[in-house]
Amino acid sequence: MRVTGLGHAGLFIETAAGSVLCDPWVNPAFFGSWFPFPDNTDLDWAHYGRAADYLYVSHLHRDHFDAENLRRSVHKDITVLLPAFATDELERELSALGFTNFLHTPAGTPVERDGLRIMITALTGPGDGPIGDSALSLDDGETVLLNQNDAHPLDIAAIREFGEVDAYFVQFSGAIWYPMVYQLPDSAKKEFAARKRQGQFDRALRYIEAVEAKHVFPNAGPPCFLDDELFEHNGTGRDGESIFVDQLEFLRQLGRARPEMRAHLLLPGTVAEPEDTACKLTHRYTESEIEHIFGEKRAYLREFARRQQSVLAAERASRAPALPRERLLAELKQWWEPLLTRADRICAGVGGPARLDVGEVPIVIDFPAREVRLWDGERCRYTLSTSADLVATNIDRREVDWSNSLLLSLRFTASRIGPYNEFLYVFFKCLSMERIEYVENYYDSCQDDGQDIVLDGWRVQRRCPHLRADLGRFGQIEGEVLTCTLHGWRYDLTTGRCLTSDGHDIRASATSQPTAGT
Repeated sequence: MRVTGLGHAGLFIETAAGSVLCDPWVNPAFFGSWFPFPDNTDLDWAHYGRAADYLYVSHLHRDHFDAENLRRSVHKDITVLLPAFATDELERELSALGFTNFLHTPAGTPVERDGLRIMITALTGPGDGPIGDSALSLDDGETVLLNQNDAHPLDIAAIREFGEVDAYFVQFSGAIWYPMVYQLPDSAKKEFAARKRQGQFDRALRYIEAVEAKHVFPNAGPPCFLDDELFEHNGTGRDGESIFVDQLEFLRQLGRARPEMRAHLLLPGTVAEPEDTACKLTHRYTESEIEHIFGEKRAYLREFARRQQSVLAAERASRAPALPRERLLAELKQWWEPLLTRADRICAGVGGPARLDVGEVPIVIDFPAREVRLWDGERCRYTLSTSADLVATNIDRREVDWSNSLLLSLRFTASRIGPYNEFLYVFFKCLSMERIEYVENYYDSCQDDGQDIVLDGWRVQRRCPHLRADLGRFGQIEGEVLTCTLHGWRYDLTTGRCLTSDGHDIRASATSQPTAGT
């Protein structure tokens, strides 16, 4: 097996039983905010698109689903490996680009094609898109590969049952807007960013230890920001207030934590040939070029930005003009109010009005009243502020997932009173009736099943209220606080209150004798 890194989550996997092209992203995403790091624009995309037998797009986020590159570079009779998502949005988007040959894979079930065993672990929770994310397992008879992408699969046992993993492409870098966009004191933002970076590392390490792969490759990140307005978000920021750890930083931290780990640097154009405990690695960059990319990162990014000025200008020119106040309000009312009438659990979860400042126009999404209206001065716990042209563009394109356009762009500011509210952001990901119906039904089906476990002297419900992780496996107690280590959600065991987000309380009570988890 030969694996060529294509940048970010992109891979070209060659085996005797066929080749697979994964997540080929090159064009900037999220209103021109995200670019792959390092620069991968000079790769021979037409070659990879012609040579591949299979195409795998893990999910619809635009740093994985690059419609322009797929349209231009990938031959349309390729076999598309399709995850078993709850809706057919990914298939529809690929069909619109001209792809016709789809292999529908059952979730978490191996399939075999001409000697290549394939398994896609599909995630379908509201926090995953909400239509999902996925991980790819491949076995060519000699080497087993796991490509995680952005997925955080819960059932590692099933993935290991597929085969002992030789090469693990682990997601390691952040794909979120917190805390960078929040209106916080600099000291608080720096502290929260440090916690987020450490949380990302701890999660990646937990997966690495669970998968027990012979070789580890940090993958699926980080992005870089070439627009002057966003440049200071690069890496860990000018003073540690950002979260985007790069490949070498992660490898160094992993080396300190697990010096015995065989972990390798994968860059655009790098060819990795894992074989048992050995791995031949061929970079297309010289050592001095790698030192320049990572050791002189700001200078490298400034050079990259200069080369991309025409691309940034074209993206800005493609945006729709700001809408007049009356038209803006009418468009959002017509679009969102029918969704709010169906969104019982989302509206109850938000529990109050949220403010959306569109340029100079303050809009309120009144979740209890199921109404979109102008702000009339009332207190709102949650406020998002952005420019009018971005909202107008999302309206013009009927963008059903604003996390996949505005939020991940980092071209907004946010403030809140109290903890993070998952339901507010789920609403912004579900701006179609199809998605609202799905996520409301998902919440209905995920009611607590009544099972309890005993963990370090506490009886608690088995399933985490966030994404149903098994707390017998992922729960960790320190003092009177339970942490679900899969995503870092925290709970006060004395009250059951969720310390991470409103509306996700847990059932818990002290037992008479401390006992290990069962």
